Amino acid sequence: MTEGGTIENTPASDLTLADFDYHLPPDRIAHEPARPRDSARMLHIRDDGLSDLTIRDLPSLLHPGDILVANDTRVFPAQLQARRGTARIGLTLDRPRPDGAWKALARNGRRVRAGDILTIEGAETLTATVIDKAEDGSIGVAFNLDGEPLMQAFGQAGALALPPYIHRPDGPTLADATDYQTVFAQRQGAVAAPTAGLHFTPALLADLDAAGVKRATVTLHVGIGTFLPVRVDRVTDHKMHPERGEITAETAAAINHARRNGGRVIAVGTTSLRLLESATGADGTVQPFLGETALFILPGYRFKAVDRLVTNFHLPKSTLLMLVSAFSGRERMLTAYAHAVQAGYRFHSYGDACFLAPG
Repeated sequence: MTEGGTIENTPASDLTLADFDYHLPPDRIAHEPARPRDSARMLHIRDDGLSDLTIRDLPSLLHPGDILVANDTRVFPAQLQARRGTARIGLTLDRPRPDGAWKALARNGRRVRAGDILTIEGAETLTATVIDKAEDGSIGVAFNLDGEPLMQAFGQAGALALPPYIHRPDGPTLADATDYQTVFAQRQGAVAAPTAGLHFTPALLADLDAAGVKRATVTLHVGIGTFLPVRVDRVTDHKMHPERGEITAETAAAINHARRNGGRVIAVGTTSLRLLESATGADGTVQPFLGETALFILPGYRFKAVDRLVTNFHLPKSTLLMLVSAFSGRERMLTAYAHAVQAGYRFHSYGDACFLAPG
């Protein structure tokens, strides 16, 4: 596998946020998805140039025996409104902790203390007890329900935690409930959608099957860390938020079988890529995985598992732009992004796609 771009041999420890900045006009940010989904444009980025395609062209870029690996996490309504007495507190859930409590961000929560009981609006039987407060401002809350009853209560009381750059002054719409789920979504637990998967439709999957492309799914429950900006100048000082993931033994075996037989691993999205890389040994063998990953991929990282990447266009100064710069090279990515801005591509969660070859 090819080593990621190194920004003219600059060590990762010397990279700053300015190395991952670009000009993004506000009108390039998509507030609605392409309709139909597989009409989205796709920029093919490779070492010999750029090609303007659509996502429906993807089967023509893959080979029989390649394996497409997508994230099957399902987004749940992670934004809750709570009350403590007369005070209204907004909660954005992140993930369950090993002790059974949930990590959450609290708006208007400075006066919240351990032991406080919060009443959740919109779900008559749901309450949350504040367990603790962390230095980063997050809190731990223990709900009085668990398992499927808890998820049902979230569905009654919660709202989708759409990215802040999607303009929804009145909150998520009914259409967002469908638009913000991928065709792969099965296992509930994500705060945010693995957005590269939003482009896929049953018709596109049928075309991939007809082209001899194998398919597999992994699970990475995307957390609230995906929305948080990098707040340090030296990028190696940034700490990734852990996210829960699973690769079954069956999926690991299918991926390893495809590679042994000459197939390439095509990751659908940076979430699938990060989980695969977290589970792969130095010899390139994918192992079953169950746990958390906080893998932070920067230029200079040596990829072990993934040969091609389908992904969206990412925010300036974001960890995801750093990841794709590691995969395909920073200068190549910034050149491609400049072309995409000029050519009218739509950016971010509801925007268009890229198909990346390694740098």
